[in-house]
Amino acid sequence: MTLIGYARVSTTEQHLQQDALHAAGCLKIFTDTISGAKSERKGLSEALDYIRAGDTLVVWRLDRLGRSLKDLIERITQLHSRNIGFKSLTANIDTTSGGKLIFHIFGALAEFERDIIKERTNAGLTAARARGRQGGRPRSSLSDEKKLQMARQMYANKNLPVRDICKALGIPRSTFYKYVQKQERK
Repeated sequence: MTLIGYARVSTTEQHLQQDALHAAGCLKIFTDTISGAKSERKGLSEALDYIRAGDTLVVWRLDRLGRSLKDLIERITQLHSRNIGFKSLTANIDTTSGGKLIFHIFGALAEFERDIIKERTNAGLTAARARGRQGGRPRSSLSDEKKLQMARQMYANKNLPVRDICKALGIPRSTFYKYVQKQERK
């Protein structure tokens, strides 16, 4: 069983993670020096390409591997499907039977959390609709037919600059062109 390390570091903790991975006995360590919010991590991709069945991927902390709980669980599941072990040094979690139990619990909690968020969102939307509120982008100020007609007449005048028309109607230039040009194409 070969231990392969992965570190996602900022400059301040770079040596801390790498020292911990070396002390754990990692044969090779792959590193990324980018934010965990970035989905493309070259060092992690290289580590996953390098690691083989029977090896163990070692990280300093759980948040080094996954950007979210869902992401972490998906990555651990992928490792497990390739017969690759996983170990987190600070969380003292590995993929022994106890470690697998922890991840199944995490997975169940993540799914439970998603369901609760979905229920709350749907309940909030239903309550808002009951109060007469509609979601989505607000309607444009030129969707009122009288105001749109006035904009067209002002534009047809050819003596008024578009800037003055927009100022008089209280609309942005992009809205003006969107509605007036759409009408001209018909």
